[in-house]
Amino acid sequence: FRERGQAKMDRTQLDEVQRICNLNADNPPESLAKPLEEAQMKAIKFPNGSLMGDWKSGERIAQSGRGSMWNDKPGVQQGGSCYNCHQLSPKVEAYGTLGPSLAGFGKIRGNRPEIQQYVYGKIYNSKAYSVCSQMPRFGHAGTLNEQQIKDLVALLLDPKSPVNQ
Repeated sequence: FRERGQAKMDRTQLDEVQRICNLNADNPPESLAKPLEEAQMKAIKFPNGSLMGDWKSGERIAQSGRGSMWNDKPGVQQGGSCYNCHQLSPKVEAYGTLGPSLAGFGKIRGNRPEIQQYVYGKIYNSKAYSVCSQMPRFGHAGTLNEQQIKDLVALLLDPKSPVNQ
């Protein structure tokens, strides 16, 4: 790996969470995992007010793989690439299967404030909920900003969203 464009060498540096997961084949003992999860949870920056944005913007973010590549201009709106790992809308035929299907997510769980907080936190930093989660830490890494995460929360929880049809 070499630096190119906005891709810098800091991408190759492991933090403590990644190091522990690597050393323990993604299955660290609870005595290591629990304190790391608690620290990751404390680092989540939950905004004040509603955690749901605009599901239509969330759908664009979820379907976009744009951003953080060496040839992207810094500051270009990032995509979440959610479709690479998850089924989102039951009507979309092509989707990844690494992560669970999210079709009907809000229809099943509702959109109460505690569900909104869970979804926001999981997108912001999945390792707060499962220390060796394979899901990217979108907020923690700065890949997605607060509004983009709120828009994804709405995509998953808004009854009008295609995810819940």
